[in-house]
Amino acid sequence: MADYTIQLEKIEQAIGILNEQNVDCWMTFVRETEHNADPALPLISPSKMTWHTALIITRSGKKVAIAGRYEVVNFERMGGWDEVISYDASIQPALVDALDRLNVRQIALNYSESDSAADGLSHGMYLTLQRYLAGKPYELISAEDILNHLRGRKTPAEVARIRAAVALTDEIIDRITAYLKPGLTELDIANFIHAEYRKEGVVPSWDPHHCPTVTCGPDSPVGHTSPSADYVTKAGELVRVDQGVILNDYISDIQRVWYLQPKGETTIPQPIQHAFDSVRAAIMAAAEVLKPGVQGCIVDDAARNTIVAAGYPEYQHAVGHHIGRTVHDGSTLLGPRWERYGKKPFDLVEAGNCYTLELGVQVPGYGLVSLEEDVLVTESGIEWLGKPQTEIIIVPV
Repeated sequence: MADYTIQLEKIEQAIGILNEQNVDCWMTFVRETEHNADPALPLISPSKMTWHTALIITRSGKKVAIAGRYEVVNFERMGGWDEVISYDASIQPALVDALDRLNVRQIALNYSESDSAADGLSHGMYLTLQRYLAGKPYELISAEDILNHLRGRKTPAEVARIRAAVALTDEIIDRITAYLKPGLTELDIANFIHAEYRKEGVVPSWDPHHCPTVTCGPDSPVGHTSPSADYVTKAGELVRVDQGVILNDYISDIQRVWYLQPKGETTIPQPIQHAFDSVRAAIMAAAEVLKPGVQGCIVDDAARNTIVAAGYPEYQHAVGHHIGRTVHDGSTLLGPRWERYGKKPFDLVEAGNCYTLELGVQVPGYGLVSLEEDVLVTESGIEWLGKPQTEIIIVPV
């Protein structure tokens, strides 16, 4: 039997957020979500939808689901909805009647310029809604701030699932350590990791063509790139893997770095050690200031200033992003004040947020040193969700 614990928790959480923000009503309006999915839907719905569907939650606590005839049973079985309304030819009459009875003024809708996780309402569906509500006194506003809090404040059930995904990823990291040796291509390593995923009955956290991302040596390209057969592990060089799994709908996202130590060598080369120490110091600087009430950009400042002070160039991304149902789970970003990030770096961190902390530097002649940790924000700071990497993982060869 399906478990709707998280959806029911999120619906109740949404009511509280609506009251905090003094917004009358939040509505998720969708159709054919197999190919036009709203990222908010899995938070409150028992399933994907086919016909036009309206999920309405008000700050008074009233919850109404309006769905096509063949999908209303899913909402009835889920529970948590005060009304489940069926329709056949058009959702418009039922939708207008429900909104009239609810007597709301504002309707918050899922669109945003800054946050893709809050931007699920298509332009076509927005135009449809305007046509349905023509002549009505409703004020249509963005639900970005509602979804920022709803996605960001992880419930206990959500945190438990993220912990489980991180724990499994930590186990797979240990298996990678045992597997590594000279002469493996990036593709060999990726195929090994995919085999471990299949063994555990999980799938990658993002596109399987570049989850995992594998970097072997100094010449391998850095970024969201697919593993290649062109780059091979060699003694005296670095291997870096960026990976995660989806377990019970929630994800992990972790990077680790290994050094293939040549026979007879007893220490790690100074350039690698300095890079690792600097990257870890930057992550720890971010962790030190990551707490409720801090702007995301302030956390990024701490890491960015640390890595630059160590003699390395700025990383060209945010130091941290939310994780949850997706690998970039929306809400406040731990990022720089760049136009491409909109207002997300200026929003505030909250207790219950789950973030990555990540950055890396290139070490000429050796490869990429890059770390990524998953953390939970508590009332006073952070908790590591897995085993943070505190030293280079040495693979003797």
